[in-house]
Amino acid sequence: MKIIPKNKIVYAFEVAMYEVERAAPGEIIKFETNDCFGHQIDSEAKLCSEMDFSRINPTTGPVYIEGTERGDILKVKILDIALPDKGIIVTVPGEGVLGDTVKKATTRIIKIEDGFCTFKNVRMPVRPMVGVIGVAPLKGKYPTGTPWKHGGNMDTTDIAPGSTLYFPVNQKGAFLAMGDCHAVMGDGEVCVSGCEINSEVTVKVDVIKNRKIEWPLVETKDYTMVITSGNSPADALKEATRQAVDLLRKGLRLSWDDAYMLASLVMDLKISQIVDPAKTVRAAIPKYILSTQGIIEACKEVR
Repeated sequence: MKIIPKNKIVYAFEVAMYEVERAAPGEIIKFETNDCFGHQIDSEAKLCSEMDFSRINPTTGPVYIEGTERGDILKVKILDIALPDKGIIVTVPGEGVLGDTVKKATTRIIKIEDGFCTFKNVRMPVRPMVGVIGVAPLKGKYPTGTPWKHGGNMDTTDIAPGSTLYFPVNQKGAFLAMGDCHAVMGDGEVCVSGCEINSEVTVKVDVIKNRKIEWPLVETKDYTMVITSGNSPADALKEATRQAVDLLRKGLRLSWDDAYMLASLVMDLKISQIVDPAKTVRAAIPKYILSTQGIIEACKEVR
């Protein structure tokens, strides 16, 4: 198993990335991740307003995945997300859905023990997930705090142990990196923070040759979800719907109109996060309607 230490970090996904390690398809990799604050907050006396924001969202990697090239799909199975004994949540004036109501920055330490997070005597089951995970983009440069077609800061609660992600390979080697884990977070991440933690994320990587997707997919036990982002929630929702309808059309060999109607019957739109520079949603297609394998098979790349 390859181990990527937490001091091997990037702050942007870009076309020209330089690997810190190489891994082969089928290999297991452990990413040691930092919390989204870059370990600048260690008590409730430390406030987000006092941080060096150039150190926000450090992302471990990237790893060059051998055998991947543009027009392939990188498959990443989330095997485990280790939990520390505490996490951090913050508020910041001007940030989050109700940022105009936040008068001062606040930090709270959340205890993590025996499978539960405790916040102000409220206990909730842990739901560990990866906030930032992605690959090199097709073009441009994206800070690790911003989501787009390459992945990035998608903050999607379904990116959890047992789930499998599928990324478009935009550059030879893919260049996989990840960070910004949470012990628990609600869909939307409304106050701009979940239970932020450092972690060790163990994944298994593979490559699917000659298949092309435009946006990342996440596969859970019952659904395949296309994850899209936009400048507004409305933009992201429209793109997620367009993508899901097209996948149903190709996978089931339907007319566009029939696929659109089927989407209205069975597809669920879900909010991932609405607090980052681009907003992220997901369109969930039930696997009893169309399997993940059926979707992937319908995405054959013509070269």
